[in-house]
Amino acid sequence: MSTRADELRANLEQVQERIEKACQAAGRGRDEVTLVAITKTFPISDVRALAALGVTDVGENREQELKAKAPDCPDLSWHFVGQLQSKKARSVVRYASVVHSVDRDSLVDALSKAAVAEAKTVRCLIQVSLAAYGSADAASGAIRGGVEPSAVPALATRIAAAEGLELGGVMAVAPLGSDPDEAFAGLRDVASRLRSEHPGADWISAGMTGDLEAAIKHGATHVRLGRALLGTRTPLG
Repeated sequence: MSTRADELRANLEQVQERIEKACQAAGRGRDEVTLVAITKTFPISDVRALAALGVTDVGENREQELKAKAPDCPDLSWHFVGQLQSKKARSVVRYASVVHSVDRDSLVDALSKAAVAEAKTVRCLIQVSLAAYGSADAASGAIRGGVEPSAVPALATRIAAAEGLELGGVMAVAPLGSDPDEAFAGLRDVASRLRSEHPGADWISAGMTGDLEAAIKHGATHVRLGRALLGTRTPLG
């Protein structure tokens, strides 16, 4: 009888094969792309199982899940990928080394204050809205968060100057109903302009279960996968 560990192993093998093929198609090395396992709504036992299979980076999009799980697996690299209220910055900084969803000055200030208090450095990615890229339906993607591309330089400058923070690059979610290939091409351009001013900000966090190939084609360094690894999520109450 198949166990949960067997299921996760099979899923991980399929995901790794997809990433490998996408890298080959893009003329990139497999080591250029990091898999971030998004474990929201799934138990810590799944996190432990994935860690045993070699997964090193885990992401959560809810502060309460991050603080519940991270202490149990402190050797993993924990990423926060969801929309973040400034009042929860201290809690997130306590457990995560990377925040993918920085989208406003007030959050930068809150994260900086928290990082200083925790005596640590937090890598921050600017979440970019890609609503302007893609199809006529793309406006629906605006609800997925992020700043307009034109606002990236100013926010990047604020992060780079903030104590306790490190400007890491950009993150985005392809707009609902749009062509992810076109959307991620736009993100690649935003990332390129950012690197011209901040050479060390070389992360592109993009691509999920349904569009990781398009993201890797356009330079994603981190793909955020949940469903492909863990299956269909059970809604939280």
